[in-house]
Amino acid sequence: MTKRILLLHGPNLNLLGTRQPEVYGDTTLADINEAAERHIAPYSLELRTAQSNHEGELVDLLHDAREWADGVVFNPGAYTHTSIALRDAISAIDLPVIEVHISNVHGRESFRHKSMLAGVCLGQIAGFGWRGYLLALDALLRRWELLGD
Repeated sequence: MTKRILLLHGPNLNLLGTRQPEVYGDTTLADINEAAERHIAPYSLELRTAQSNHEGELVDLLHDAREWADGVVFNPGAYTHTSIALRDAISAIDLPVIEVHISNVHGRESFRHKSMLAGVCLGQIAGFGWRGYLLALDALLRRWELLGD
């Protein structure tokens, strides 16, 4: 049976490649999505990608994933630190969600040190650049026992 993953990107991630390259690098969102597709190609997986700058749309995408996805890789961007609505949505969908951050949020401004979402996610990956998305995909593969030790 094919496992299905939602790769979800939050606010301002559409600007990757040009927004603060000293923090986020020069890799674009399209580059990340393509790398994710290549990374899972050897496995029987389906990857759907989405990005929104709007909290309510991200909630809707998470709710929709409940109907078709087996897991979510989610970079909630700045909503990480503020959104109880996204926390509640993650709790409600009953899917494994891996929280991803390109930068090391714990090494940045103090307001970025607290995640409203981490407590309802399977795990959090931060500080490994765009490759954090691949690490999150591997975490889901390991959870599903598709990737050996």
